[in-house]
Amino acid sequence: MPIQYLRSLTHHERDDRSNRRLGMILAFVAGAANAGGFLAVGQYTSHMSGIVSAMADTLALGQTFLFVAGLLSLLAFMAGSATSAILINWGRRSRLNSVYATPLLLEAALLLVFGLMGAKLEQHHLLVVPATVGLLCYVMGLQNAMITKVSRSEIRTTHVTGLVTDIGIELGKLFYWNVSTDAPGDPVYASRPKLRLLSALLSMFFVGGVIGALGFKHIGFISTVPLAAILAILALVPFLDDLKSGIWRRRQPRA
Repeated sequence: MPIQYLRSLTHHERDDRSNRRLGMILAFVAGAANAGGFLAVGQYTSHMSGIVSAMADTLALGQTFLFVAGLLSLLAFMAGSATSAILINWGRRSRLNSVYATPLLLEAALLLVFGLMGAKLEQHHLLVVPATVGLLCYVMGLQNAMITKVSRSEIRTTHVTGLVTDIGIELGKLFYWNVSTDAPGDPVYASRPKLRLLSALLSMFFVGGVIGALGFKHIGFISTVPLAAILAILALVPFLDDLKSGIWRRRQPRA
């Protein structure tokens, strides 16, 4: 049963339940990496709104170095998203069971690199901090693009602005008073399943943030190891299925 459960989370055959479960786990990981990363390098890396706003501010103030750093962070997030799309499309054409697991394995490896880079922050602060910020932005872009493609753009996990907006919309529908059934237009009804999903994703991001912050505060960069382990466990079963069937050696493209 656990093997089949893990297989369903990142297998190429998807359903709404597996998408929801995977989304909540990834929201937890994103919240932990984002909050922990802030304690490590003093910058949130999961949402681009703040970075683009900071770029505008630093450009207006003539702070060229900070503007370039923000631009590189933005490009790193985009590169992570592009990498995820490339891996997923390649996996689909190659008929891989691990089509959605491959980006998660890469993310797990990069989180371990992030943990290792932490030891160098004090010795080479000027060089390592911008590289660490870029790495985390790349990881967030990688994960967000992966869950976006898995869920057909229904789930986001690395930032909460869209989640809070959608929760507000559903709450507005929930409390809307349909005065008369004879009024023009269709009655307004909230989607309670969607509201529960959005609330769960927001909650998991918050819980992950608390745990990630506590982990970095008390044990430092080694707290990335459990996050990397979670991602590796999510991806392991479909990847082993491919190894067992020899599909990585054949890699027959789709017609």
